[in-house]
Amino acid sequence: MILELEPVFNNIGFSLDISYELDLSRAELNAAYPFKSPVRVSGRAVNNAGVVSVEAAASFDMSLECDRCAVPITKHSEVPVRHVLVTELNDDTNDELILLEGMRLDLDKLVTDDIFLSLPSKFLCSDDCRGVCPQCGQNLNVSQCSCRKPVDPRLEALKQLLDN
Repeated sequence: MILELEPVFNNIGFSLDISYELDLSRAELNAAYPFKSPVRVSGRAVNNAGVVSVEAAASFDMSLECDRCAVPITKHSEVPVRHVLVTELNDDTNDELILLEGMRLDLDKLVTDDIFLSLPSKFLCSDDCRGVCPQCGQNLNVSQCSCRKPVDPRLEALKQLLDN
């Protein structure tokens, strides 16, 4: 969605409501496509005392597998989208401001970037997920397995001393 922001930049106190759905069904994450339904974006672009900002929230559900036990999970998330917009920069090193060309904002790119930057590095079914047994593949959240834990080959000589 492209926002035409010229009326917002030219009128102090003016705001533009934002409400739309963003399709991320083709967005890949860890070799999967977790966005099964559209991302709902709502908020507004506002000019407060000459400072134009976007204040919105992106709400979405993700369907993927737990990184430890591979159980399918669905997680709901809401990501804030808050940025200050400018039409020119005096200092090129300022990463906090979004430079617009022609007073137009590609909101899809901005929201997508904010969503992917907010995602955790691991997706877990629960914080205390125990994963699976590396020998038999049993889900350790469901039940214990009877596998003996392997001895590190570097410590095999010490184990033989303890066994004697």
